[in-house]
Amino acid sequence: MKSTCVIPLFAALLLSVAGCRGTSTAETTPANGDALAGRLSLTGSSTVAPLVTEIAKRYEQLHPQVRIDVQTGGTGKGITDTRIGTADIGMGSRPLKADEADLVPYQIAADGVGLIVHAENPIRELTAEQIIDIYTDKIQNWKEVGGEDQPITVVHKAEGRATLEVFLQHFAIDNPTIQADVIVGENQHAIKTVAGGKWAIGYVSIGTAEADIEAGVPIRLLPLDGVAASTPNVASGEFPMSRPLSLITTRSPAALAKSFIEYCQSAEVHDLVKSQYFVPVASETDAQK
Repeated sequence: MKSTCVIPLFAALLLSVAGCRGTSTAETTPANGDALAGRLSLTGSSTVAPLVTEIAKRYEQLHPQVRIDVQTGGTGKGITDTRIGTADIGMGSRPLKADEADLVPYQIAADGVGLIVHAENPIRELTAEQIIDIYTDKIQNWKEVGGEDQPITVVHKAEGRATLEVFLQHFAIDNPTIQADVIVGENQHAIKTVAGGKWAIGYVSIGTAEADIEAGVPIRLLPLDGVAASTPNVASGEFPMSRPLSLITTRSPAALAKSFIEYCQSAEVHDLVKSQYFVPVASETDAQK
């Protein structure tokens, strides 16, 4: 039998603050008895932001009294905002520089970038010099690198894309020297272009490529420096064209920020990391289990 409680409006308001929420306290309080409440602001890398946004949604479900705001603007903005205190946590898609030693990075994932060709292209590997020459128009035909007598279609990323930055930095190429036939944005655009053109070459996030290959898309990842382009090799650090995706704080993050960072590093969010086509990395806590 349901009981009905009729309370005057003023008393109801008081009870809503002091007592009526008591029934949900056990559900929103972690097992250790420390209720988490408050707001967190994060700014920075547009590469990291979509992953952190998804993790934040799950974290808020676990801790209903927490609100997390995620904004982009680039790794540099995340670092600046964290330093001056306008953000609790920065998001970075590159290692910290020497003059950023006042900050602390917490890696939450790894991102590998691999070269792709059509599955029917007989080329199995290219040297770094050959890749540079292809992208700077010094090599224009596959026969020059041991392939068939066919012109090479060079697929390149648009300005502002994270994979572009990784590619250029790894091969020490200035973007104005690139001679591309096709400029693409998203990884899927690059994959569709290469899958639809037997003599094309491009570069994409390795996890994205692996998922599409498994689904039957006719592309193939090329090894780099003799190392297979695979998520295990990115996770181990063996694959050379990769980068850490990190959260960044000052050396004394607040308790809520520390809790959220630990959650982002935990195995509980590895499914979200994979869903964003990144590589999970084991935290120190998980490694000790």
